[in-house]
Amino acid sequence: MEARNGMAKVTYVENDGTEHTIEVQNGMSLMEAAVKQGIPGIYGDCGGACACATCMVYVPDEWQGKLAGIETMEESMLDFCERREDNSRLSCQIVASDAIDGIRVQMPESQH
Repeated sequence: MEARNGMAKVTYVENDGTEHTIEVQNGMSLMEAAVKQGIPGIYGDCGGACACATCMVYVPDEWQGKLAGIETMEESMLDFCERREDNSRLSCQIVASDAIDGIRVQMPESQH
């Protein structure tokens, strides 16, 4: 699937390896797109306010430099995640853009 203009192709990989590839409108968060498309494993309980950490994903190293840096609020929320890794990010804080077209993010075993 090739992304259309103004859209980023994003693949969400469940813990069991199941993949979900969707096109996300540039400017929309990866969490919002996943929730709208019914992707299992991304909950976004707080609606994208960076207040719940139920949308954590693991971002491969090769994509880290293409994302905005982690702000203090996101860092604080990640501190509460029991499955946090060095490459953990909240998908509500990752905004689709041409720069991340083709990104693949892995989801943890559980968000709770």
